[in-house]
Formats: sequence, structure tokens, C-alpha cells
Amino acid sequence: MSSREIMWIVLALVIVAGAALAGFAVWRNRRQAQRRELARRFGPEYERLMQQHGSETLVERELEARAKRVSKLDIKELSDSERKSFSEAWHHTQERFVDTPLIAVRSAHDLVQQVMRARGYPVDDFEQRVADLSVEHAGVVEHYRAAHALHETNRQGQGNTEELRQAMVHYRHLFADLLGAPAEEPAPRSRPLRPAHA
Repeated sequence: MSSREIMWIVLALVIVAGAALAGFAVWRNRRQAQRRELARRFGPEYERLMQQHGSETLVERELEARAKRVSKLDIKELSDSERKSFSEAWHHTQERFVDTPLIAVRSAHDLVQQVMRARGYPVDDFEQRVADLSVEHAGVVEHYRAAHALHETNRQGQGNTEELRQAMVHYRHLFADLLGAPAEEPAPRSRPLRPAHA
């Protein structure tokens, strides 16, 4: 083999290696952009899953599967009359808090599920609800988790009025986001701490 042929082979290998490196760099940049977009879109939920799984690849698969599932659901916006009806129901629920905080929190829990159902979200399983909501309502998913945890504690009669008030605040954030309305109403006022009884 002549030195000229060797030179052409080396040059070809350099070109192929350069193209492979350039291709890898483009692929890596694309993946990083996708990860940034997922982190932006899912916000705290992305970070929570990273802490849980510790692998960007697993987190990406999980979030992409969620987005794919939700894209197949028939999610719709509420009509003006539905929005008005739900807003009035929330107002009544919040007014009940002063005299019957436990009942008000139960009503808020039920009302959130009614709004989800009206919008087209399945409501059978809590973890699935959270996963579905995280696709379009990532900013309020942590509020939902916190409200649900407080609701469960208080359903067993182990909570107090301040925890019930916090649950109402968390439910209100989710409710407003699902409704497409700002969370403008002030937080329900609580009486001095006392055991919560229905």
C-alpha cells in the first residue's frame, strides 16, 4: 500500500470520526434541550422524580409516558356556566369552613374531583390523578399532594383546625388552576386551634 493510499485512508477515518463526533454533539445538545424542556414543563414534579429515581432517563420516560397518556384523554375546558357553578360551590364550601372546618375540607376534596371529572380527568386512583394533572397543571400538583395528605389525616380525626385551613388553601390553588381562574379569595380564617370533629 502506497503512502498516498495510507494518507487517503487516514483522511477518510478523520472525516468519519469528525462526523461521528459532530453527530454525537448534535444528539447530546438535542437531549439536553429536551431535558430542559421537560424540567421547565413539569417543574417541581421533574425534581421530585429525579430525587425518587436518580436517573434522567427514567424520569424522561415517566414524564413522556404521562404526556402520551393525557394526550389520549378527552380533556376539555369548562363552559362559562360550569365555571360559574363551580365557583359558587367553592364560595359556599369556603364559607362553611368557619363553623364546620372538617366538613368544608371534605367538600373541597369532593369539589376538586367534580371539576376534574367535568374536565375529562379520570378520578379513580389518587396517584394516577396526580400523574395526569402534572402534565398540564404541574405548578399545583404539590398543592394537591399536600391537601390530600392533610385530608387523609383529618379524615381519621387526627388533625386540627390549622391543618384543615392549610388543606383548604392547597385545594383552592388546585381548584383555581383547574377552573382557569386566579386564586384570589383570601384563605379561610381559622379559629384558635382545637381538635377537628365533623
